[in-house]
Amino acid sequence: MTRWTASLLFICAAAPRAAAEAPFAKDIEPFFEQHCYECHDDVTAKGDLDLLVIGTDLSDLETFAKWERIYDRVAQGEMPPAKVKDRPSRDKLASFQKQLNSPLTAAHEAKKGTVLRRLNRKEYENTLNEIFGTNLRLAAMLPEDARSHEFDNVGEALSISMVQMQRYLDAVSAVLDSAIQKNLEKPESEVKRSDYRETDKDRRFLGKKWLELPDGAVVFFQRVSYPTGMLRGVNTRKAGKYRFRVTGYAFQSDEPVTFSVGGTTFARAAEKPTWGYYEFLPGKPQTIEFEQWVEANYMLQIEPMMIFDNRYEIKNKGVENYKGPGLAILHAEIEGPIVEEWPTRGHKLIFDGLDRFEVPPKNPNDRTKSWYKPKWEIPEDKTAEDAKDVLLRVAEMAFRRPVEEEDIAAYVDLFESELAGDSDFETALLTAVKAIFCSTDFLYLREKPGVLDDHMLASRLSYFITRTAPDEELRKVAAAGNLRNNPNALPLEMKRLLRSEYSDRFIVDFTDAWLGLRDIDFTTPDRALFPEFDPYLQHSMIDETRTFFRALIEENLPVKNVVQSEFAFLNERLAGHYGIAAVSGPEIRKVSLPPGTNRGGFLSQGSILKVSANGTNTSPVMRGAWVMERILGITPPPPPPGIPGVEPDIRGAETLRQLLDKHRDAENCQACHDMIDPPGFALENFNPIGGWREHYRSMGDGEKVSLTIRGRKVQYKLGLDVDSSGQLQDGRKFSGFNEFREHLASNEEALARALVKKLLTFATGREMGFSDRPEIEAIVQKSRQNGYRVRDLLELVVTSRIFRQK
Repeated sequence: MTRWTASLLFICAAAPRAAAEAPFAKDIEPFFEQHCYECHDDVTAKGDLDLLVIGTDLSDLETFAKWERIYDRVAQGEMPPAKVKDRPSRDKLASFQKQLNSPLTAAHEAKKGTVLRRLNRKEYENTLNEIFGTNLRLAAMLPEDARSHEFDNVGEALSISMVQMQRYLDAVSAVLDSAIQKNLEKPESEVKRSDYRETDKDRRFLGKKWLELPDGAVVFFQRVSYPTGMLRGVNTRKAGKYRFRVTGYAFQSDEPVTFSVGGTTFARAAEKPTWGYYEFLPGKPQTIEFEQWVEANYMLQIEPMMIFDNRYEIKNKGVENYKGPGLAILHAEIEGPIVEEWPTRGHKLIFDGLDRFEVPPKNPNDRTKSWYKPKWEIPEDKTAEDAKDVLLRVAEMAFRRPVEEEDIAAYVDLFESELAGDSDFETALLTAVKAIFCSTDFLYLREKPGVLDDHMLASRLSYFITRTAPDEELRKVAAAGNLRNNPNALPLEMKRLLRSEYSDRFIVDFTDAWLGLRDIDFTTPDRALFPEFDPYLQHSMIDETRTFFRALIEENLPVKNVVQSEFAFLNERLAGHYGIAAVSGPEIRKVSLPPGTNRGGFLSQGSILKVSANGTNTSPVMRGAWVMERILGITPPPPPPGIPGVEPDIRGAETLRQLLDKHRDAENCQACHDMIDPPGFALENFNPIGGWREHYRSMGDGEKVSLTIRGRKVQYKLGLDVDSSGQLQDGRKFSGFNEFREHLASNEEALARALVKKLLTFATGREMGFSDRPEIEAIVQKSRQNGYRVRDLLELVVTSRIFRQK
């Protein structure tokens, strides 16, 4: 495609934005004069708020935010302060709120339907792969999406640029190249088997780090940085779906031995993923089998977990004399690439009816050569009418709605223009197809302000639950007009999509955003302070949180389980980390918790406690803000300008609570810290990797601790005592974490309201605002009848006016 075509597409993709103008009530001036100016004029300006100069143009986002904050603080009884003598009467406060409510509602209503929502990187990748039957990592080809708060699918944050348009062209070109048939016959799978004795590079470790057994098995006794468990003979030459089989058993052990299976490569800076954790029992050889999409030039890597030579016996006595447990691997197999659909659905989408054929080679024997690449042509009798039929078919899939000839007229013109130049039929057609997938009708969810039609609703529901375009069944329901006219259709389709394999995308993407799991790799725990942390633990943490959230939906559990539950999802690694007995094996499963436990709910899960810490220390401010924003749905205001943050004392001489007490003495800091700090203090008994603690660890002051963990001697110090007590802003006190979450769990309405706001934001691609409050409140009150249950909330979200309208 030419550069001028890309430029034209970019111009077409520019999303219009409308400014909201709202009238503003002038008669609140007497209220300010009597109750507010004493603290918020140009002289005092407490909280950095000067009401004398505040603007009244509510179409300005910053101005609107200030007025919304004023409204909320008055409505919550925070302002005017209770201590003032002439505090306004209840009627006067209600009158003020009423006068401000109307303009705020009108201003927000005017704006919320004007922003177009672009597909984010993941949605773009999912959609193209689904339409064309490919499995390409397209998101990595595109610029990172901006976030609005924690969400990366909010329309206002998703801009578009010329660079991005070029990347879209590159991405759709890669998809077409992958989807279009190149071979005469379906590619065949091959099976390769290998073991750790096959290559010279592997054999040199036998008798040293690895033990060779008479049955041919090779035994690993611990996971080390070198040699790794890379198996060179089990490799991929092409990207594709592969079936793996690993055969082995637990050696010198009465218990199962856990191991990881993943991929490794010699390519620089390439990802080296772990695909799963498994276990072998002692005794007879067993085989585990799984399927995995793998990129080209990867090798299988197997590593033992949870077994260690802590006494250095292998080094001192030799591997043949070591009596500890080991992982015995007999062999591994790879089968693939497995091609389930050939030609791909994308190939059929474009070429059905065009009779594409191979140009016969001059020498027919060339077809038997490994280097032979067929050449393809479209018959000469195919015309622009045939191309139009293809483009109608493609556009209907791309635009997620029925299309008419006028909808594709520009693409037919482009095809004819290319054909009139130097392009052949296929090249000209593919140029027009690329243009369709770079158009605003594909890149944006074209939702008109007002009530959404059936196809818009189908797209909204599908991108909410499966994160891709509507499937065939949902398209049929939309075409029949049932989504708008049948009140049961949306809930039924939501439940069906939740049962699909693609619903895992909702679980992953929503927890990544809502709970911040996407940031779990942003910090690396200090190896000296937290030597027990490893990749297996982190993998288990993420699985725990996502499995827990899915259970809340599938079992329709009360929303109070978000902060307090009688169960957890654990494997042996997590259970040991949490101090919970009688859990074995790598599989995550539901475990009943003993009474009085400090686990249960999101707040005690390792993944949450890791993403809300910095790897070395915990911050009550950071964790408190996390709880307020993610669990209670309250966004704390940013700190005043010029006020430095509070850094932990790495020597361990002072706790962060002591440092914060000094910081909050500043008048501008106290009000916010009264709100933010208590939830953070309640979590202080959890260290940065989610372990329970009574004392802070440090490398400075404190009692020395010496341990051997995974064959490595470590030392750190136990310093000052942890104090997790506090007082909530409403005056309720708590002595520690369990009392704190009792307070949170007792307010199920607040928990439900916060979750509904997050779900609606994710579902609609826009932040919930002032005019949405009545509908959100209605959802919460409806859910009250059945105990604020999570799947009920999800169903009420998709049937709400907010979901069904733009």
